[in-house]
Amino acid sequence: MLDIKFVRENPDAVDAAMANRQTTWDRDRFFALDEERRSVIAEVEKLQATRNTESKNIGALMREGKREEAEAAKEAVRQVNEQIEGLAERRSALDAELNDFMAHLPNIPCDATPVGKDESENPERRRWGTPRDFEAEGFEPKAHWDLGTDLGILDFDRGAKLSGARFTVLAGAGAALDRALQNFFLNTHTARGFKEFIPPVIVNREIMYGTGQLPKFEDDAYHTGEDQFLIPTAEVALTNLHAGEVIDASELPLRYTAGTPCFREEAGSAGRDTRGIIRQHQFTKVEMVKFATPEQSDDELESMVAEAEYILQQLGLPYRVISLCTGDLGFSARQTYDIEVWLPSYNAYKEISSCSNCGDFQARRANIKYRDPENFKGVRLVHTLNGSGLPTGRTMAAIMENYQNADGSITVPEVLRPYMGGMERIG
Repeated sequence: MLDIKFVRENPDAVDAAMANRQTTWDRDRFFALDEERRSVIAEVEKLQATRNTESKNIGALMREGKREEAEAAKEAVRQVNEQIEGLAERRSALDAELNDFMAHLPNIPCDATPVGKDESENPERRRWGTPRDFEAEGFEPKAHWDLGTDLGILDFDRGAKLSGARFTVLAGAGAALDRALQNFFLNTHTARGFKEFIPPVIVNREIMYGTGQLPKFEDDAYHTGEDQFLIPTAEVALTNLHAGEVIDASELPLRYTAGTPCFREEAGSAGRDTRGIIRQHQFTKVEMVKFATPEQSDDELESMVAEAEYILQQLGLPYRVISLCTGDLGFSARQTYDIEVWLPSYNAYKEISSCSNCGDFQARRANIKYRDPENFKGVRLVHTLNGSGLPTGRTMAAIMENYQNADGSITVPEVLRPYMGGMERIG
């Protein structure tokens, strides 16, 4: 959530940010709500001062024996209390309305985020690896959905029978590969300074609100009850581990990771990546989350991207890194890098990791602060960061397609073989 004081004092900056994000905000409504709320607060304070004065007069009048005047003063106090109660109700309604208004405003992009209208204007930063030349090897590569079906490791029909479209059953070596990937990701992250968690996959409404999934994206979430949801990513649970807490600056930055099942309705994605396991309603993902001071967060974003890149390099998968422009930036992010892995079936790079610096946007919603008594009094909001490190399904698809052989088998990347009982080939 944006700082209401910043919005009040810098409406032109908010105008520019929303325009760069290819969205709008109701500036007039914001100021109408904000000014009425402040007016109500001022009126309540004025009435409270009047009440205090009248209350003191009552005692003095009683001591002087002026009962009629004292009764009149009591009646005046009663009327003032009624006015205060009425204004308190209006204040509560205005608070709720203004809070809802602010909850729908996306984060303001930082200066490092390139300005652009949509994904077509995302600048490429770097590439790693070279896609295989299957033509030179003398065979036509198959898409992972055909490979998986032929090998009996991906069962789309039974997934649909059990749960509907965009659910898949992994079988045999497919299940083993998914499990191997999760263990490889987690072992790598924990060996490089991340603390592992296994959080619940069902969270309360306020937890989804804390990271920005609610209220704007409620249609994308799976409800398990009126106020509980299946997590769309472990970011939701990991970030909110410190909701309502104050962290000591000496502990920052904190680096967390978790591998969980994730659940997304994928509302509005009809027709996109309908084949294979690229876009599923249920998938496994290893997530990275960081808490940092404002001075640390930019460097922590760069190191988070490097962490995801390291995983792909260990797997030998070609990829590229792009910066998301303002028009393609996620709701809670101020800056984001996407890592896209090469998929022969698309003859293109497809997103496999998204790493974002959210600044204090989520921390303000979840009330996560830190103290640093050597440098300032009181407490300040932390910066939160999150990134995929990585999803097992998309990584599996990339491995299947990039490591396939002419006979339809799949070579297991060397770093995964210890996690698969020494298996070198799926065939």
